[in-house]
Amino acid sequence: MKAVVCREPGVLEIVERPSPEAPAPGWVRLAVSHVGICGTDYHIFEGKHPFLEYPRVMGHEISATVLEAGDGVAMAVGTPVIVNPYLSCGQCVACIKGKPNCCTNIKVLGVHTDGAFCEEISVPASNLYAAEGLSLEAAATAEFLAIGAHAVRRSMTGSGARSLVIGAGPIGLGAAIFSRIAGHEVTLLDTSAERLQMAAERFGFASGIVADEGTADAVREKTNGDGFDVVFDATGYGPSMEKAFSFVAHGGALVLVSVVKDDIRFSDPEFHKREMMVIGSRNATRVDFEHVVASIAKGLVPVDKLITHRTVLADTPQDLARWAHEKSGLIKAVIRVGG
Repeated sequence: MKAVVCREPGVLEIVERPSPEAPAPGWVRLAVSHVGICGTDYHIFEGKHPFLEYPRVMGHEISATVLEAGDGVAMAVGTPVIVNPYLSCGQCVACIKGKPNCCTNIKVLGVHTDGAFCEEISVPASNLYAAEGLSLEAAATAEFLAIGAHAVRRSMTGSGARSLVIGAGPIGLGAAIFSRIAGHEVTLLDTSAERLQMAAERFGFASGIVADEGTADAVREKTNGDGFDVVFDATGYGPSMEKAFSFVAHGGALVLVSVVKDDIRFSDPEFHKREMMVIGSRNATRVDFEHVVASIAKGLVPVDKLITHRTVLADTPQDLARWAHEKSGLIKAVIRVGG
């Protein structure tokens, strides 16, 4: 089979690799249909991922069809599926609590082990979800959207709340879309006026704040001085995450959707007087994927407007390298592998 391998930072190659062997009991061999390109993939290509071993086949936003099912798996050949790329151990403290998304031994396809920038993969059947009538291209957006859906669910914030989403990239837009689906009044905050304009024109997020020296005043104006009931930070930028504490209303919540290597510092008196919650949100679970699938099927998620760039496996090395630097207009790029 053909695969795109990142040999080392800055080097992508099309290679021939053996196809996966017959699946083990409980596993399924898949024909990859579409794969989304994530910010993580760009970081791997650029050599910015701190825990990655090269060479690596990237790709964890995956739709596929069943080629062969191992013993104990009742899935028909040709079944369209969405792949949950978080391989959990099933035995650690998190898995026992029903939180495989933060398994202590987690392996993510395309990061800790080879992913789906290739024609075939094998995964546990428990990591497959029915595409439920979605196109296979749309199904490839489910994983990144589930990150936002999970963050909104983690916020435990009900309908009618005022929410602020910091960062208008793909993950931030996903969080904003599912915040709106949850009945929140959504405002976006970003350093780029261009991205905020795009979010308003393409997705209807008319309330936006440009991050500059007037941000604090703008937050007070938007909320009558109260702050936002829930704030989602999806920037992956430590100073932004620290500043986000000051945007939260008394009794509100801050959800850190992204992760950085740095320590995050905040004023304890400001934190304490608000009696605010600080919530970590990592990956997603089955219920989040199912919520995404149902929301796309209901027309609540404009997938056609999220996918801005397309390519095929053979053109991926040059296209991914170009898109790593040419970000204008880019929201989500999708690779068509099969289908």
